[in-house]
Amino acid sequence: MSGRCSWLSLGSLIALGAGVVACSGGERKPADTAGGAESTAAVAPAPAAAASVATGLVYVSDERGNTVTVIDVGTARVVKTINAGQRPRGVRLTPDGKTLVVAVSGSPIGGPGVDESKLPPPDRSKDGIALVDLATQSIRRLPGGHDPENFDITPDGKFIYVSNEDAGTASVIDIATAKIIATVKVGGEPEGVEITPDGGEAWVTSEEKATVTVINVATHKAIATINVGKRPRSVVFSPDGSKAYVPAEVGGTVTVVDVKAHKVLKTLDIAATSPGAKPMGSAISPDGRFVYITNGRGGTVSVIETTTDSVVATIKDPERPWGIAVSPDGKRIYTANGPSDNIAVIDAASNTVISTIPAGGSPWGVALSR
Repeated sequence: MSGRCSWLSLGSLIALGAGVVACSGGERKPADTAGGAESTAAVAPAPAAAASVATGLVYVSDERGNTVTVIDVGTARVVKTINAGQRPRGVRLTPDGKTLVVAVSGSPIGGPGVDESKLPPPDRSKDGIALVDLATQSIRRLPGGHDPENFDITPDGKFIYVSNEDAGTASVIDIATAKIIATVKVGGEPEGVEITPDGGEAWVTSEEKATVTVINVATHKAIATINVGKRPRSVVFSPDGSKAYVPAEVGGTVTVVDVKAHKVLKTLDIAATSPGAKPMGSAISPDGRFVYITNGRGGTVSVIETTTDSVVATIKDPERPWGIAVSPDGKRIYTANGPSDNIAVIDAASNTVISTIPAGGSPWGVALSR
């Protein structure tokens, strides 16, 4: 699951049939409330209400439903359903906003309570990275290595770094040539992938090793390994690239890291402030003041103030939040609520859930346009 999102252009939104109004900034204060060849995408017809003016679109990957749900923020209604491939998880927009990128996988779904020895073998023909052209709705498939789970795109839009959960590696994809140009060992069960704001490094978490592997983007080689909490799930950077925040599901912690030095600065005990918390997804406000951490089965979102690197609020989000994203104006937070088949909309000023929107059978990742 990933924190930074790219934003969709006005032209792409018009192609999708949704109007746009400009987002305005606003200061927020912490509250004390507690996963080739080209094909055509299968798209469901939009309801009539989708013609109204919108403030943006939310893209939600549905791991079990094998679709990406597109929601009009203005009407809070589903306007499209995109069939990008099997078991979609990681989802982002390219830096130019013209393409939706989705990690798809042929590996069967495991997880808590599942006897994985009884699962069918993976279908590697279904593994890949789907590129959905938002103007034409056509899909181009890139190789993504074994079992692509999450990814990030370099700021210049040239490369995609992909975590390969079953292989313990990260694949580097050259978008122009549609080829994997490097494969880097990063430890067992990699998941979170995030590229530093300056585009110089790619950070990949290993759930099995409780580490983050730092990859030099110029050489596509690992240059550092950072020890973090048990089962790290994602990474998010401060806008200036000075600090990273790494939530650890089993450890119940968030590790704060000095990005330049690759050194741990602080470890926050999230479970202490939110009993039962399983820190997973991460996102940061546009102004860099607040980091938001989804706590999965803990049923909360933790708010970290970045000046002091301390938890300043706990948002009750009982729908088991996983993926998370923040609106461009910083006023709304969106969480993908896993088995609860919806997304939650959180007001950032009051740190409260103000609504939920149906979003497929098993929402996993979230990306936003503007």
